[in-house]
Amino acid sequence: MMTDRILAFIATLGPIGRLPAPGTAGSLAALPLGLVCLHAFGPGWFALTTAIAFLLGLSAAGAHYRLTGKKDAGEVIIDEVVGQWLAIMAIPLPPDFSAPYLLAVAGAFVLFRLFDILKPGPVRMAEQLPGSLGVMADDVLAGVAAGIAVILAVYLWGVMT
Repeated sequence: MMTDRILAFIATLGPIGRLPAPGTAGSLAALPLGLVCLHAFGPGWFALTTAIAFLLGLSAAGAHYRLTGKKDAGEVIIDEVVGQWLAIMAIPLPPDFSAPYLLAVAGAFVLFRLFDILKPGPVRMAEQLPGSLGVMADDVLAGVAAGIAVILAVYLWGVMT
């Protein structure tokens, strides 16, 4: 079905999901678009965009599964986009792309990848949810955990003050 092919293309972000280390590649690809959207439209619209990407990801991961038979294929990286966006959404929004802000963004990237790869407790449990919900949910929790860690780091170390 053509719709499934389009959704599967979205699930892999086209060729990006076929690069080496696709999860990291997907997280890196998510950053520029996420930062531009966040700064251009503000946190409210960015949160809505992230929610829409989550819902689209549910359909896209399901379509990829229907076409390939792989439940949580490495090339499916729409979940990394959502998780990474959640992690950067937690950073206090400055008026510009200052060095401390970019340091916090880099921290959000690294922390999200760590939580996504190591899958501590709740992240691993979320991965066990059925179908595409499990594909998306573990990255959502990894993104939330990374966001919380970044918020703590920003305020404890005064990175952006």
